[in-house]
Amino acid sequence: MRVFDGHNDVLSRVLAAGAGAMEGFLDGDGAGHLDLPRAARGGLAGACFAVFTAAPPHDAYDDRAHLEPVPHERALREGLAQVALLQRMERASGGRLRIARRVDELTESSPSAATGTRDGDGLAAVLHLEGAEPIGPGLDELEVLHAAGLRSLGLVWSRRNAFATGVPFGFPGSPDQGPGLTDAGRALVRACGELGIVIDVSHLNERGFWEVAELSAAPLVASHSGAHVLCASPRNLTDEQLRAIGERRGLVGINFFVGFLRADGKDDADTPLTLIAEHAAHVAQVAGPACVALGSDFDGATMPAALGDVTGLPALLDTLRGAGFTEAELEGVAAGNWRRVFAETWAA
Repeated sequence: MRVFDGHNDVLSRVLAAGAGAMEGFLDGDGAGHLDLPRAARGGLAGACFAVFTAAPPHDAYDDRAHLEPVPHERALREGLAQVALLQRMERASGGRLRIARRVDELTESSPSAATGTRDGDGLAAVLHLEGAEPIGPGLDELEVLHAAGLRSLGLVWSRRNAFATGVPFGFPGSPDQGPGLTDAGRALVRACGELGIVIDVSHLNERGFWEVAELSAAPLVASHSGAHVLCASPRNLTDEQLRAIGERRGLVGINFFVGFLRADGKDDADTPLTLIAEHAAHVAQVAGPACVALGSDFDGATMPAALGDVTGLPALLDTLRGAGFTEAELEGVAAGNWRRVFAETWAA
């Protein structure tokens, strides 16, 4: 069974690693949670590749320094470098990685004697912006990024910017922290609707969530989040939010980060895969099975040791089967629900 994953941080990891890291990702150097050969072994057919700017140092999470705003100029410079990296990766991959701009490109590759690819081979990359700091108030950058392949956008990471307010990482905590969207944020939501760009509410606070729900007619999407009732992180979604996602035929990509899975919120890799299944089952119960998807956070967070990396996806699918998901429901969780949302959102 092929999988589509709603979130990874490959681009920021590879860019930070410097010379040779792109080739290592393409050839399989084993760094991080994901590279092309391991993706093939794990059955990963596609994923959202996040552009994440101004990544804070590890110790910044303890003193809330990660909440400091990021200047637009820095974010734009770092964001363009990551977009350019993905373009180079596509070009250097020999057809093994492609940027998906249309729904049919999520599952198709171009058969070619030169590249050796077959239909369905390779990895489809959906360009995603995690935090809209690279976009200026006139939204000119949004047009350019869309032309480069941007098809998914999170208004915020876990800090405030010119468009909205993100939730901090303090545990336990409520997602109801801070004000809603700014005027610029509302304009950005409307512009994404016109261009056919998915609005991602992961990292967004609760007031912003409800404003997006009011402004946008598209499916409500949380690319990498979990159920707040099971883990009281402010990054997770309340049952009221989950019901709204179900009513709008959206989806929740279940985040694999152990700190968003565990009831104690600990960053402990000794966390069973059954906790991912519990979050998936709760979302299915409250929002409906058609709203459950995967959003790993590969290369951006601590994974359960039993999963390890992308090659652990088949074991996770078996765990979901054991939790009661039918084969038809599991096809949706693995990839079909993401494909449906993209089909309903992306412009023709």
